[in-house]
Amino acid sequence: MASRIKQVVKRTGAIVPFNRERITNAIYRAAVAVGGRDRSIAEGLTDQVIAVLEENTPPGHIPTVEEIQDIVEKVLIENGHAKVAKAYILYRYEQSRRRRKKIAKSDRDSGNIPYRKIWEVLSWAVDHGVNTVEGLNARIALGEFPEIVRESDSAYEEDLATAAEMIKERGNDLKMVIIAGPSCSGKTTTTAKLSDQLRKMGLSLIALNVDNYFFDLEFHPKDEFGDYDFETPQALDLELINDHLVRLIAGEEVRVPRYDFKTGKRCDNATPMRIGPKEIILIDSLHGLFPDMTQGVADERRFKLYIETLLQMKGPDGKFVRWTDLRLMRRMERDATYRAYDRRQTLEHWHYVRSSELRHIIPQINTADYIVNGALPYELPIMRARLIAYFEKWVEEYKDDPLRVDVFLRAERVYNLLSSVAPVEDDSAIPPTSLLREFIGGSCYEY
Repeated sequence: MASRIKQVVKRTGAIVPFNRERITNAIYRAAVAVGGRDRSIAEGLTDQVIAVLEENTPPGHIPTVEEIQDIVEKVLIENGHAKVAKAYILYRYEQSRRRRKKIAKSDRDSGNIPYRKIWEVLSWAVDHGVNTVEGLNARIALGEFPEIVRESDSAYEEDLATAAEMIKERGNDLKMVIIAGPSCSGKTTTTAKLSDQLRKMGLSLIALNVDNYFFDLEFHPKDEFGDYDFETPQALDLELINDHLVRLIAGEEVRVPRYDFKTGKRCDNATPMRIGPKEIILIDSLHGLFPDMTQGVADERRFKLYIETLLQMKGPDGKFVRWTDLRLMRRMERDATYRAYDRRQTLEHWHYVRSSELRHIIPQINTADYIVNGALPYELPIMRARLIAYFEKWVEEYKDDPLRVDVFLRAERVYNLLSSVAPVEDDSAIPPTSLLREFIGGSCYEY
């Protein structure tokens, strides 16, 4: 049944069409966060929210987002969904706090990275003349792009060597190595390279692919555009992952599920797995630091490595390049190269990626045993040549769309950045062992 509420006032003041799916998705997302998977309940609660909204909205008044959210909280509590209401209230509070924080301070990706690590990366950038876009462009103009590639790759390899030595020093107590980090930070290549180094040191590694533990697609939250949210840790069966890890470390055999991304279905008990007394479980996961995934495993049995694109380079506006923008461009190229996924879809989906990072990944950084810098200064001129035409087009297309304000702001920011960078179209100086090859193609590693 159609609602008489036709429009909503957003926090920005923009008036947009009313969409009941936004309410249903918000309720369902809160339910998923506490273990609920019944979307029909969320739809029934949405009916109640709309009924209360219509009853309390005077003729001619356009309700605000905040007014609707207040009603959602009230309906959840009155229907006995206390846990869901708490999750919804906490999420709402976190979003509000994040907006206030963004307004109150200059923009940086994270305050959770230790200052010593940031200083180390910045010092390297200054020493190599790539701490500003102007400096990077100057070196490219001198024909030094191949040298920038070699210097950047060498710094990354040294970082990995340090991590490998730390893992080896942990000795026989260690049973699990986790490589975690946000989307497109370089986890997959880092995992492959670190595995090679550890095997050369005499360690035996057994990979566990936690992507096989996704819930069926029908249980994933999605938005009014039909976009599924794979970025939340609750998209994974965390309880089953933790149970299997505990049993594997105890020497038991488990049967690992298999997830079919084409059908969106999981087949349980698919593959038997057991580890030997001297073998170490290797996990490459977006949410490897999320506590629920490994809560049954003692700290001394785990080594947790975190990788992030810690680029320390200022643009022409005097602001540091955002790490999240580097990873957005990487994901666009990777998904277009390997997954036949349109770059525009990546741009529009990025708010899910970023929201999940801020809630579930970044707060856990301080639990990592070591942090690796996965940023490569030479990726900017490569991305300029590949992507600037797309971003120029998107800036025009999204600038007047009130439903896609976040998309426009992101596209405009990245377009301005790329416009300031000297393009490099020839990527032959980038070796097949480079981390960047994970995203632009031509890697010697299998993904």
